Amino acid sequence: MLSLLKKKSDAAAASTVPAWHPNFRNYEKLPDIKVVRTAFFVNAAAISIALALAIYFGFQEWKLHVVRGQIATQENLITRDKGASTQAVALFKKFQAEEAKILEVDAFVKSRPVVSDLLLHVGRTLPPNMALEAFDLRDGGLILRIAVKGAPDIASGLAETYAKQLKTDERLMERFSNASMTNLSRNPTTGRLAVEITLPSKAAGGKK
Repeated sequence: MLSLLKKKSDAAAASTVPAWHPNFRNYEKLPDIKVVRTAFFVNAAAISIALALAIYFGFQEWKLHVVRGQIATQENLITRDKGASTQAVALFKKFQAEEAKILEVDAFVKSRPVVSDLLLHVGRTLPPNMALEAFDLRDGGLILRIAVKGAPDIASGLAETYAKQLKTDERLMERFSNASMTNLSRNPTTGRLAVEITLPSKAAGGKK
């Protein structure tokens, strides 16, 4: 009885083991049954990279072409306007030179006092016994020629007093640096004392 059970179990185990047979398949010769091959992805990636590089370098080349065109346009404009620009620069330099002259003259005119106002002021400073015979305003200063009435000693004293008075005149000392008698003589025709008072200009470097 035991032998029969043993034979039945051996037969069942043998039926579950697959039958062995040699594998004669050649995988290299078998057809490729893949829906999408690996080479397709490699080629697609390579083509994409090449296309991206071509687009990039093409865009850079186009920008370079545009810049070259702009440079050429500006160079043409510069060449066209070079003559007028040179002429304008020459005229501007000439204008600057003329402007400098005008400014110099204007500054000189503004620095000089109005002669009429200065003459009226000097006339108001004269004592009653003095008369202004000459008023000579120059770049170096002002020269006054005055006739003084009276005896020689009294007239000379009056002239010295008047010269000192001019030294303290604020309006005159703004423009002039000093006031001194440079000539004192008797006029034989009129009998008056002829006095010359000089006021050196500060602009001329006069000293007090």
